[in-house]
Amino acid sequence: MARRLSSVSLVLSFVLVALQGAAAQSYPTHPIRIIVLSAAGGPLDVICRAVAEKISVELKQPVVVESRTGAGGNLAADFVSKSAPDGYTLLFTLSTTLTVNPYLYKDLSFNLKPITVVNYSTQTLFVHPSLPVNNVSEFVAWAKKTGPVLYAHGGNGTSSHLVMEYFRLLAGFETSPVPYRGAASMVADFIAGQFKVSFGSTSGLLPLATAGKIRALAVSTAQRSPLAPDVPTIAESGYPGFELTTDFVLLAPGGTPDEIVSLLEREVRQAVSPAEFRDRFAKQDIWIVASTAAEAASRIKAGSALWADVVVRTGMKGE
Repeated sequence: MARRLSSVSLVLSFVLVALQGAAAQSYPTHPIRIIVLSAAGGPLDVICRAVAEKISVELKQPVVVESRTGAGGNLAADFVSKSAPDGYTLLFTLSTTLTVNPYLYKDLSFNLKPITVVNYSTQTLFVHPSLPVNNVSEFVAWAKKTGPVLYAHGGNGTSSHLVMEYFRLLAGFETSPVPYRGAASMVADFIAGQFKVSFGSTSGLLPLATAGKIRALAVSTAQRSPLAPDVPTIAESGYPGFELTTDFVLLAPGGTPDEIVSLLEREVRQAVSPAEFRDRFAKQDIWIVASTAAEAASRIKAGSALWADVVVRTGMKGE
C-alpha cells in the first residue's frame, strides 16, 4: 500500500512539473500587471512604464502599470505576495521593501521571488549654506561638537532616513530626525534654513546646489556621479568602502516557475540594454543595473543583513 501511494505521489509530481513547464512555454497568453510602489510620475513609475512599454512589444501582450502606495510599500508587496504565482502579477518596488520593512514593522512575511534589479539611484549629503562646513570632515567635526544634528528625511525607512542613520553610526555623531510627508515642504524648509542637513536625491536637489541655495558635500556611491563630477564620494572623504544606493527591483510571487522568471529577466535586461535608454535615464539619476535573478537575490540578502543591524542600533520604527 505504501509503495502504491509512493508511486502515485511520484506520478503527480511529474504531472505538476509538466504542467508548470507547459504553462511557462505558452506564457504569456494575456496581459501582465506590474504593481508599482510610486505615485504617477515618480522615479519608480517612470522607469517602470518605460520598461513595460518595451517588454510588451517582445512578449506580444499588454503590460499594465498600476500604482499602489501606502504603508511604506507593504500594501503593494502583500498584494503581489498573495497573488497567483503565474507571472501575471508582478511588483516593482524599492529593495528596502524587503531589506528594511521586515525590521521596521511587525508580522511582515512577503513571499516574493526576485527577477532583476533594474536600476539604482543615489543620495547626496547636502547642507544649508549657512553651515560653516565645506566637506565631510568639517561636517562630522561640526556634528560631533554641535550635539544631535537636526535633519530632515522623507519618512521612516526612506532612503534619506536610512543613509543618514547609517552614516552617523559610522562617523560617530548623534542625530535628531524630522520626517516630512511631502518633498515640496521639505525643500522649502531646507532652503529657509529650518534645518541644516539632509541626504537627498542627487538629481532632485542638485539644481538647488548649483543655484547656491544648498551645498553638496558628498555622494553615497562608490564612484562620483556624472551629474556632479566635482562632488566627492563619502568613501574618498575619509570613509573607505562607503557605498549605499537605492535599488529598484522587479519581483514575482514566490512559487512562480523558474522558466517564467528567467523569461522576464531576459526580456527586461534586453529592454534596458541600449545605450540611448541608459543615457536617457542617467540624466535623471537612474542608473541601469539589469542584474540576473541570482544577483538580485544576493543584493537583497546583503541589504537585509546591513539594515537589520542599523535598525536595531538606532531603534528605528515604522510609521
